Amino acid sequence: MNGSANDVQPFEVHTPDAELEDLRARLATARLPEAETVYRAAPDPRRWDQGVPLADLVDVVDYWRTEYDWRPFEERLNRIGQFRTTIDDLGIHFLHRRSARADATPLIMTHGWPGSVAEFVDVVDDLADPTDPDAPAFHVVVPSLPGFGYSDKPVTTGWGTEKIAATWVELMGRLGYDRFLAHGGDWGGNITTVLAGRFPAHVIGIHSTFAESPPGLSTDGLTATERRWAEETYAFWHHRAAYAKQQATRPQTIGYSLVDSPVGLLAWLLDKFAEWSDSKDSPFERISRDRILDDVTLYWLTRTGASAARLYYESHNSLDPDLRVDVPSALTIYPADIEKYPRPWAQERYRRIVRWNSPDAGGHFPSLEVPGYFVKDLREGLAAVLAAQQLTKSR
Repeated sequence: MNGSANDVQPFEVHTPDAELEDLRARLATARLPEAETVYRAAPDPRRWDQGVPLADLVDVVDYWRTEYDWRPFEERLNRIGQFRTTIDDLGIHFLHRRSARADATPLIMTHGWPGSVAEFVDVVDDLADPTDPDAPAFHVVVPSLPGFGYSDKPVTTGWGTEKIAATWVELMGRLGYDRFLAHGGDWGGNITTVLAGRFPAHVIGIHSTFAESPPGLSTDGLTATERRWAEETYAFWHHRAAYAKQQATRPQTIGYSLVDSPVGLLAWLLDKFAEWSDSKDSPFERISRDRILDDVTLYWLTRTGASAARLYYESHNSLDPDLRVDVPSALTIYPADIEKYPRPWAQERYRRIVRWNSPDAGGHFPSLEVPGYFVKDLREGLAAVLAAQQLTKSR
């Protein structure tokens, strides 16, 4: 994996007009099924019991075709600063926003699925250069997972979360960051846990919205809320996780639809933005329609529906049950997230929890749903991590 800063190359996105015209043409000729058989008037979350309601999809498709503009998001990525480097023969794309502050700490932020670097574009500037001089500042690195966005698509098996974590250490080293903080949710939370557990010499500490406990722990002694969290997490994996089983076992099969049909891709991703966000009826109560379409369009233009799905094939249920995290950890559990592990369970894996937070609002995509709160919570969590690390050094 050895490389140097010379291997890091600037990168910009300039999508040909023909690509966007082709997308609009495909949207105009889409064939749609009949409406779901559980029709209910909005607002009502039960409208989504069979998946994305036809009326909602038609509305978003029409907006995507006639009003949505990809160019502002493309320009936003270029303005933040994009780069690519090759690690283990795979091109890795990442955003890199250096802070102007001399006391800034390196921070790598890892997205999940059905997300992308679009999850963090609205918070990078605030994290790098906060207006409050007393707030911590960060040199922010946001990589695209292998097979996602403008990173290369693996052509062999083996690119699971363990290898990705090792790749992130190499990436940060090439940027001059031998020690750094890490944040993630969803797959990003899993990878952040692996980073902290496998590479404590490089990871100062972590913040995560995904605190996966070791398996097989007892519910004895849990509070009523903690029991409810455990029951909801169990119910999710046993009754609402067909998407994960499909992508973990047959990513190639679903991949044909995701790469060939923009409407199929939109429905597959929008379903999760709806089900996993803290909303009463529609994900657009929390997340802007443009930002969700930025994410979906990124998948479409990069043809990564299949390659992104393969992460499940590589890593589903693969987190080492014996992996322990001994670096300082700040964990935030949002109320509408799909997996919520009680603190007594989480602390069996994360041995130095320096901050535990359970906010009143937010779901699986907090950086998009409650960006202001997300930044505040991340700052406070990482400030607690840095304070704990400094205390350890002074002893």
